[in-house]
Amino acid sequence: MAQETSGYDAFAGTYAAENETSLMNAYYERPAALALAGDVPGRRILDAGCGSGPLFAALRDRGAVVSGFDQSAGMVDQARKRLGDDADLRVADLADPLPFPDDAFDDVMASLVLHYLADWKPALAELHRVLRTGGRLIASVNHPMMVNLTHRAEGPRPDYFERYTWTDEFVLQGRPCRMTFWNKPLHAMTDAFTEAGFRISVIHEPHPTPEAREVYPDDFPILDTFPTFLFFVLEAG
Repeated sequence: MAQETSGYDAFAGTYAAENETSLMNAYYERPAALALAGDVPGRRILDAGCGSGPLFAALRDRGAVVSGFDQSAGMVDQARKRLGDDADLRVADLADPLPFPDDAFDDVMASLVLHYLADWKPALAELHRVLRTGGRLIASVNHPMMVNLTHRAEGPRPDYFERYTWTDEFVLQGRPCRMTFWNKPLHAMTDAFTEAGFRISVIHEPHPTPEAREVYPDDFPILDTFPTFLFFVLEAG
């Protein structure tokens, strides 16, 4: 499968707990995604790669009609615990045909999911299919410059324009974790979006929320001066 999330099954509960309060998720990525979504009451929204459901919950609390899916069954189990048995949650792979009809959604939120895919073409075609004309895809991915500089610090300077895979190994609440990503330069991302029939309306490099300065005083200055994630708002043509 193109999207490697089998590791999430191994530490789904640990990741879900970390996601609740982490600097990267709770004070950076999720607030930025919600701000880009704006007013959502009554909007039909698909949470693509929903994980344990914190974004799903926030959108639902704001009045949206939300569906979600994730490739990891373990993460969907965590989402059901949070959201209840009546939540529209599926186990599905973004690299495969999605179990939703054409024109089913006003918005798709794809938070930190596309960078797991080597080839964005099939996934973007499916997301375009399930969006109504004029609907929005709001996506966040690893910032290519962040990846480039991280690899430069670890060894020979990489080629920014090269598309390559890399694996992040880290400890999460005492447990070793491993995730594999695909790096793409910015122009490869924008080309993929436009070729799939999307119009780029926003490219955004957010700051963490001001509250993060007090909660994470040591890490805040780094994140506040150099972006880790890159955000897009795309309109389906």
